[in-house]
Amino acid sequence: MEVKFEKLPENELDLISLIQTFNATLETIEKRLSRLEKMDSIEHRVEVNQIDLSDIKDSLERIEDKHNNGIQHINRRLDSHLVKIAKLEEEMMISKNK
Repeated sequence: MEVKFEKLPENELDLISLIQTFNATLETIEKRLSRLEKMDSIEHRVEVNQIDLSDIKDSLERIEDKHNNGIQHINRRLDSHLVKIAKLEEEMMISKNK
């Protein structure tokens, strides 16, 4: 029995050492898990933002198409008015020269 009691302090130190090693390992695992959780949330946010950005881009392209059609229509009207003005100026110059 005495032999068992003599070995007990050695075993106790071994147990303490094992527990400390176990705690250090747990801390390392917790840090890694927290980084993974952060990465997952960042990746999720990036994906969501990409979806949002693509939706915004599509909307802007649709708006741009509508406005381009409107701008093209306005440009055609301005061109036709410029042509009319040019014709009137030409007619005025012809009438002055007569």
